[in-house]
Amino acid sequence: MQQISEPSPAPRARITGVVYLLYFLTAILGAYLDSRKLVVYAYASNLISDALYLTLTLLFYYLFKPVSRNLSLVAAVFSLLGCAVTVLSRFDLAPFHLSPLLFFGPYCLLIGYLILRSTFLPRILGVLMMIAGIGWLLFLTPLETYLSLYLKILGILAEGSLMLWLIVMGVKTQRWQEQAAA
Repeated sequence: MQQISEPSPAPRARITGVVYLLYFLTAILGAYLDSRKLVVYAYASNLISDALYLTLTLLFYYLFKPVSRNLSLVAAVFSLLGCAVTVLSRFDLAPFHLSPLLFFGPYCLLIGYLILRSTFLPRILGVLMMIAGIGWLLFLTPLETYLSLYLKILGILAEGSLMLWLIVMGVKTQRWQEQAAA
């Protein structure tokens, strides 16, 4: 019997980058609208950005599944939990106060680790994502008061670099397929 091969990851990687970009843009728009007290439009924009991040989570799961199915699944669960906390908090439905960064920090750490273990993306992107994950977790400590601006810049640099790399360069298809076949 002939084995069905995985579809080429190149278009999926670029789509992942575009979804990442759309997430960034809608999240920024939501923050801007919120600062202008346009609450209904801010809610709409933020819900769209949440939906885009859910989509991004699934796309990353499939992108990194060849590296480690289990770690990619754990990363996705962390992200999904962070998304759930975010959405529940938007509607004041969260049963207790939790910061979504409690989940998004480990998510970035795991994505960074998966990038390091992959052979189809530059390792520097993995290092940047792991540093960003640590930075998001530092937001949960008293250090946030002193480091807030720097941590935000670091997070945007790391996640923005990954997003741009996926849009412009994609992944090394042959190496992705080799890891998928292994």
